[in-house]
Amino acid sequence: MKMVTVHQAKTNLSELIRRAEAGEEIVIARGDKPVAVLRDYDGNERHKRRLAGQDMFKGKHSAPPNNVFFGPASHEDNVEMFGAEFADLMLETGAESK
Repeated sequence: MKMVTVHQAKTNLSELIRRAEAGEEIVIARGDKPVAVLRDYDGNERHKRRLAGQDMFKGKHSAPPNNVFFGPASHEDNVEMFGAEFADLMLETGAESK
């Protein structure tokens, strides 16, 4: 992989694109720090990676039933999460299950 500076990349962009199309990867650096890679674009590559990621956990887990996360919180739960003053206010306004 060849490394070029941002200035060199701007000056020689057409040539660098031609080389990338030919299969070469060009690293673009800001000073000595690499910040980007110029390479040939494969439109299907991102789609393939996304699909591969979907299969990564297939069959390895299952979601718990909705009531595990979305069941009503008790007054004690609300006191613990939000503090007594707010939990009491929720109880008074009927926003909390009794």
